[in-house]
Amino acid sequence: MRFPLALAILSGLAAVGTARVTTAQQLQQEKPDKLVLPDFPKVNLAPWYEVDRKWPQRPEQFAWAAMPGIAVDKDDNVWTFTRAKPPVQVYSREGKLVRAWGDNFIGSAHHIKLDRDGNVWIADIDLHVVRKCSPTGEIMLTLGTPGKRGADEKHLYSPTDMAIAPSGDVFVSDGYGNNRVVHFDAKGNFVKAWGKVGTGPEDFSLPHAIAIDSQGRLYVADRNNVRIQVYDQSGKLLDSWANVIVPWGLWMTAKDELWACGSTPMPWREDPKYPGAPLSCPPKDQVVMKFNTAGRVLELWTIPKGEDGKEQPGDVNWIHCLAVDSHGDLYVGDIIGKRAQKLVRQK
Repeated sequence: MRFPLALAILSGLAAVGTARVTTAQQLQQEKPDKLVLPDFPKVNLAPWYEVDRKWPQRPEQFAWAAMPGIAVDKDDNVWTFTRAKPPVQVYSREGKLVRAWGDNFIGSAHHIKLDRDGNVWIADIDLHVVRKCSPTGEIMLTLGTPGKRGADEKHLYSPTDMAIAPSGDVFVSDGYGNNRVVHFDAKGNFVKAWGKVGTGPEDFSLPHAIAIDSQGRLYVADRNNVRIQVYDQSGKLLDSWANVIVPWGLWMTAKDELWACGSTPMPWREDPKYPGAPLSCPPKDQVVMKFNTAGRVLELWTIPKGEDGKEQPGDVNWIHCLAVDSHGDLYVGDIIGKRAQKLVRQK
């Protein structure tokens, strides 16, 4: 009984030591129960992004610090808003410096937007104001009282962002201090405000960014509540996109596609380096998403999170803002990484 068993073992060892090319069809015939994968077509059907390491060609005398704001104009010039001097730096799509300004009247940068007339809107969290400026940096309108915080019709408290309607009306996410949205008319007159700090259906917990679509609907990045809230211009809640992203920045395209950046949902956690910080400081990952106006995710791209002080091209560290140009390329700015980057669409 032992002799046949020994022969079987030797035969098996010989088979293992013999190289043989077996086609999928032969393997299926010999071992019909074994999973055989087809030759999948290696075709990239989803877009992806690669960093442009040469963008921009920033002058040596220009500093970059935390980069909370970024926007793209109709000519694909990229407006960066940094907590350094000069705070507003504008680069072409190719990376050439176009202009810079803001040293003498900006306290601390947050988000930056452009209206349909090419005017530049900036949120200043230190001076508690939103300002409308000409493309060359002349102040045209100030919302709020410079240097004074408050919660009435004349004051803001560390406003985070603004959305400008075709009518010229302005909607401000009065975020860090007041947790509300404030509506001003085109001349800067107070119209109304809505929202308060909380976790209820119509509360806010750090409205960190705001955008508007072609139909006038408003999208608010309710960051600590892990949702994007959709309102009409009277302040009526229309929709809530919860538990998809911790949103830090928003960008609405001409096609009514809403891009958001931030992290995937995560619980609160205390980091001794950032006591009392908002949710996702630091974030567990870094992500950008594209939504349609019904809240469906159309595209998702994760970006490697950089290590503090050792960030590499193509990763981000506390992504705060994003913008998209007419070619579909992404421009992103981060806080700890202290830079703006161009991510080139590959499909």
